[in-house]
Amino acid sequence: MLAERNYLSMAAGTPGTSNTAAVYWGVRNGAAVVATALAGVLVWCAGCSGGPDGAAATHTVPAVSATPTTETGASSFPGYSPASGCAVTRPTMFDPPPGVEPDALFGAASSHGNGQLWVGGLGDDGVIVWSREADGSIDYKLGWWRATQGELRITGRRLDAPAPAVRAHVPSGYGPTGFQASGVSFPTEGCWQVTGQVGATTLTFVTLVLAR
Repeated sequence: MLAERNYLSMAAGTPGTSNTAAVYWGVRNGAAVVATALAGVLVWCAGCSGGPDGAAATHTVPAVSATPTTETGASSFPGYSPASGCAVTRPTMFDPPPGVEPDALFGAASSHGNGQLWVGGLGDDGVIVWSREADGSIDYKLGWWRATQGELRITGRRLDAPAPAVRAHVPSGYGPTGFQASGVSFPTEGCWQVTGQVGATTLTFVTLVLAR
């Protein structure tokens, strides 16, 4: 079950983490927990450029039917061939608010934010590649940083085909601002739009999700 994920190992083996180890403290079910973010590598394509000021940079990932290669070791995705490309949000390095260390966000090397809310761990070039669960879903860990106060809520929908909505788990114990761990379960592969909301602040990104 997604709600039973162990956030002690939130950063272990997840692509797009920052290249400096970071320790996060939280409280879950009355016990102190520590999450250690391990080193990761973000691979950028030559000639990539950002979007206009205040707008998310995007690029289109073409239909996948061949053999993509990523740092996670994924080698092939037989049978996956979406009808059109996926205009994924291009992640960047976490640009924290004043007084916050750059490695305070899990997945800082592949993050997206708007000055009030950030999400980290968006994978290589905005593509999430992860293992399937027994039910066929893909459970993935995302880190968030809240400059605005409030409880994080996460919603998501598939853009390129009918599918159930994203299921999300936001554990308690992280305080009203700052770092927040989360688990997101994508019911299928595909092009997904995910929105995080804290109070009146929202942050939306698009990602291509593939099973390895």
